[in-house]
Amino acid sequence: MEQYRGMIIHFMDGSQMRVSFPKQVSHEASVPVRMERMLEKDVLMIEADGALLAIPFASIKYLQIYPAPAGMPDYVVKQASITD
Repeated sequence: MEQYRGMIIHFMDGSQMRVSFPKQVSHEASVPVRMERMLEKDVLMIEADGALLAIPFASIKYLQIYPAPAGMPDYVVKQASITD
């Protein structure tokens, strides 16, 4: 299960933080439920390098998570391309 994932946190002030982490679940079907549970909170909690980071969602513009999790709910737009 040691497949790595990544996340770029884009902050409101224009800065960003890159985080890499091992796959967190053994069953892909649980990913949407866990993501929705995470987004219900006021802070994004990340344990990294022996420290716990509590990042207020109010300071986050958006999250970029890769690779995109499989089995996302039907309201997620899939196979999109970003163009400027």
